[in-house]
Amino acid sequence: MADKPSVLFVCVHNAGRSQMAAAWLTHLAGDRVEVRSAGSNPGDAVNPAAVEAMAEVGIDISAETPKVLTVDAVRVSDVCITMGCGDTCPVFPGKRYLDWKLEDPAGQGVAAVRPIRDEIKALVEDLIAEIAPEATA
Repeated sequence: MADKPSVLFVCVHNAGRSQMAAAWLTHLAGDRVEVRSAGSNPGDAVNPAAVEAMAEVGIDISAETPKVLTVDAVRVSDVCITMGCGDTCPVFPGKRYLDWKLEDPAGQGVAAVRPIRDEIKALVEDLIAEIAPEATA
């Protein structure tokens, strides 16, 4: 891994889970980690319930847009985390692949998205502790 690890979050539409995960990682790790997200079949917009759920914890993802998964995005990432996109993520030697089993927030209201948001936060906190812990003096 480089001095600054890079993480790619991938889900089907890049409209809910992967957007929330990228936002949490950016928010919690700051500039210690390079963050990307993408979808195997990107949606037209970020899920409004995901936007609302993240706003409740002070994180604004309203300006984000779903992006298509590219081979290059995987190639330049140290860790690729899939969330329900199956085998669509290209595999390169030397990369770390994780699959987070998370409920799909598509079509659900904010009340149903909150527990998914909170589960993602816990997973991201564990990931940060592993790949980019705070430097101690």
